[in-house]
Amino acid sequence: MSEQTPSLFVNFIVRVIVGTAMIFFINEFLSAQGISVQVGLNPWTVLTSGILGTPGVALLYGISFYGIM
Repeated sequence: MSEQTPSLFVNFIVRVIVGTAMIFFINEFLSAQGISVQVGLNPWTVLTSGILGTPGVALLYGISFYGIM
């Protein structure tokens, strides 16, 4: 294994944790505002936030908002 592999894995795990927390708190915020758009926490959304990071979370919400138009 190269030296870069552990850092990529740690980076992925950090993005998963941060992305999952962002989805949870954004869902709570939107619910408190009376907006009925939510992104579910499932393996696909966790994987998307882990691979793409914050832009992936924004993409998930963009798709959800587009779906209610």
